[in-house]
Amino acid sequence: QVQLVESGGGLAQAGGSLRLSCAASGRTFSSLVMGWFRQAPGKEREFVARISWSGGSKDYTDSVKGRFAISRDNAERTVYLQMNSLKPEDTAVYYCAATPNYNTDRRFDYWGQGTQVTVSS
Repeated sequence: QVQLVESGGGLAQAGGSLRLSCAASGRTFSSLVMGWFRQAPGKEREFVARISWSGGSKDYTDSVKGRFAISRDNAERTVYLQMNSLKPEDTAVYYCAATPNYNTDRRFDYWGQGTQVTVSS
């Protein structure tokens, strides 16, 4: 089992920045692919970004490319999502996720509880 705890959400103005963190426990962190998803009110949960075991490969959804950056610190067992140039449409609950596999279907096995990000215009 893997436990994931997100932090760093909150309120930001459009054009501002926030950094999300996700601390993992329960399994060797460097054996996990880590990702971020989000779910806006009334919408399905969507993929945002993922990072491979050592951080050598990263993958983003088109709407956040050039604005968001995913990174990880295996010594600290933490994955980050730096969000810049925020837009109101980035408002959502953001979820940290983990899986042992870097699959084409972006399927994840473990999930955090989520952290709210609200961007005001």
